[in-house]
Amino acid sequence: MPDWRVVYDTWKPEQQALREALCTLGNGYLATRGAFEEASADEDVNYPGTYLAGGYNRLKTEVAGKLIENEDLVNWPNWLPLTFRHPGEGWFQMEEVEVISYRQELDMQQGVLSRQVRFRDSKKRESTLHIRRLVSMANKHVAAIEWELTPLNWSGEIEVLSALDGRVKNSGVARYRALNSQHLRPLTQGQHNEETVYLEVETVQSRLLMAQAARTRVYTASSPDAVQRSLKEEPGYVAQRIQVTCRQGLPIRVEKVVQVHTSRDQAITEPLQEACKNIDRQGSFSHLLEKHENAWRRLWNRCDLVLACNIQAQSVLRLHIFHLLQTVSANTVGMDVGVPARGLHGEAYRGHIFWDELFIFPFLNLRLPELTRELLFYRFRRLPEARYAASQAGYRGAMFPWQSGSNGREESQVIHLNPESGRWLPDNTHLQRHISAAIAYNVWQYFQANEDMAFLTFVGGELIFDVALFWSTIAVYNKDRGRYEIRNVVGPDEYHTEYPDSDQPGLNNNAYTNVMAVWVIQAALKLMNILDGSRVEELFQKLGINEQDVERWHDISVKMYVPFINDTHIIAQFEGYEQLQEFPWETYKAKYGESMRLDRILESEGDNVNKYQASKQADVLMLFYLFSSEELLQIFSTLNYDFSPESIPANIEYYEQRTSHGSTLSKIVHSWVLARSDRKRAWNNFKVALMSDVEDVQGGTTPEGIHLGAMAGTVDLVQRGFTGLEIRDNVLWLNPVLPEEIGCLNFEVRYRSHWIALEVTQDKMRITFDRGWSEQMRIGVCGKVYTFQTGEQREFDLTR
Repeated sequence: MPDWRVVYDTWKPEQQALREALCTLGNGYLATRGAFEEASADEDVNYPGTYLAGGYNRLKTEVAGKLIENEDLVNWPNWLPLTFRHPGEGWFQMEEVEVISYRQELDMQQGVLSRQVRFRDSKKRESTLHIRRLVSMANKHVAAIEWELTPLNWSGEIEVLSALDGRVKNSGVARYRALNSQHLRPLTQGQHNEETVYLEVETVQSRLLMAQAARTRVYTASSPDAVQRSLKEEPGYVAQRIQVTCRQGLPIRVEKVVQVHTSRDQAITEPLQEACKNIDRQGSFSHLLEKHENAWRRLWNRCDLVLACNIQAQSVLRLHIFHLLQTVSANTVGMDVGVPARGLHGEAYRGHIFWDELFIFPFLNLRLPELTRELLFYRFRRLPEARYAASQAGYRGAMFPWQSGSNGREESQVIHLNPESGRWLPDNTHLQRHISAAIAYNVWQYFQANEDMAFLTFVGGELIFDVALFWSTIAVYNKDRGRYEIRNVVGPDEYHTEYPDSDQPGLNNNAYTNVMAVWVIQAALKLMNILDGSRVEELFQKLGINEQDVERWHDISVKMYVPFINDTHIIAQFEGYEQLQEFPWETYKAKYGESMRLDRILESEGDNVNKYQASKQADVLMLFYLFSSEELLQIFSTLNYDFSPESIPANIEYYEQRTSHGSTLSKIVHSWVLARSDRKRAWNNFKVALMSDVEDVQGGTTPEGIHLGAMAGTVDLVQRGFTGLEIRDNVLWLNPVLPEEIGCLNFEVRYRSHWIALEVTQDKMRITFDRGWSEQMRIGVCGKVYTFQTGEQREFDLTR
């Protein structure tokens, strides 16, 4: 894998689903999987998928005697179809020809997917096919294909097919196929002019409209009169068939340019009118490509991260940045969307938004903070739904859903299918109330990186106060302990959703949840001194917060219960965790490998993961991921718990031995918490996380959609974890400890409207302070604070 390219030089049908996900092209508005232009969806090899940011629809299905409703990120009409055939023969398919040579290349620098195939058909005709594709970053409504066929040992007539296909459904995830999946209703299709056809569809429940207009131009060595067109249409499908005369050795070039508009767009009259109007204004493929490349160049100028000394890590990190920017970009602004955990790359998790923002926003905060701000508005606009959810559960404040989609209601499944056993089981993961703390944390981290007082005053403050109010009402006082508790929740681990042999879901005093609740309440108390007093009064009046509530905040902030194991300094994942059975790790690792979905495996064996000290992913260790040791020790000190820095390695070791890494996020957290104490183990965990999607380490999950949180998390590990970058006490702190495998690291960050260039090696670090809104800035290096002036550059010896 060269620095800027993902290359496949052999055609392997069994890998096609994975390649389709990894070769997805998108622009933050729309994304299309890297399926072949001539391919239709099947269950084994090909799955074309096009997804719109925020494009959801709900359907009901009867399962196991229950009527359940699921909201899905919709698979929209396939705009790719472009293929050919010889008279009286079938349409070209890769599976039906002899492939002589093959090369597929994803150019991440330019945002272009290309394919070069030399093939021989059943009649010994040899040809080459060269295709390039883009989804424009410069114009979010435009996508384009350049298709070139060269006959090598034949001449004759061919028929080219260029189509828009709305007869698609959501079938990209095998375990969802038993559910209703026909989300689209065809409205109209037809011909706009000689070169252009159009298609308009509507979702059956959310009533979203999408219109596509496709202009197809053919360039041949023959005269224009040699090209004859005919139209084929049926409900949800429209195609042009173009008769072309081919001559041996001379290429036939086809350009297909597609304009896409939806009813979610701003500043339009109606999607179909806009699509037909704007397709007439688009230039050639080369013109669109130039604009597209320039847009990507501007993005990479801000977002690249250079590891010239480690080519493999460099390439994969760029792939991860590439997919993050294809999911959220400047084109996302104004769309009122969140960040789906699996990107816009497939249908896993139904395109829902989880807590993965925790792993995604840090990269954006220090590169493209305007995007973080926009994405936080997605949560702010859904505060009414979060308040309603809290009230229905008997609480005050805002209780955000574990899985969110269009309107912010809880979208977690009521039941889910275990593919190992084939059984439908209850799903209680919606009890992960810690999502509300993650949202407040994201608001605070955005403010720390950008000091955006306007946002904090009018948006962020309301979010934090409302979440703090929720935590103060879900917490109950235990007189026997003299402490507050949070009961009947599920932690980040997700395996443990109830106590063994209990008929009630939920666990008591998940340590991560309790500590995060305290942190949110402490942040709310700090916020009272940061915001203008009159604004605090306004928000308290709006949210119904009174003096008694604030007194309760103060009380909880020093009296929250955190469980420990048997009077040690090991934090218990939840109350009673130490009473669970030890798990036979070696037996199961030998059979299933290290990354296991133990919940599915054990259920299929008639066992239950709730019985064991076995975690899917980091839970307690999330505390060491989100907080520096100084911050965490301060929280425990405020709670009057004896917890020292020496306790941290013991906690890491304890949970490392009890984690199955059934989530791609888990290795990121484990690498992070080891970065300062054990660089070799940190690097080994990082390598697994880095390659988790490229190599599909979980065995079939990546084809359903990339893991965006894991991708962004690996980049953030390099950006913040290995450099010790954190913001604390209005100082940007740096304390680099690079793994031996990373000899050099260069990148820029944007901190409070300043661009700061960092050049780090094992021995030295050079900091260049660029122009910003103020003349100076405080930067801490290895424990000492320095004041940098505009344009100043300093070098630090890290060996000291």
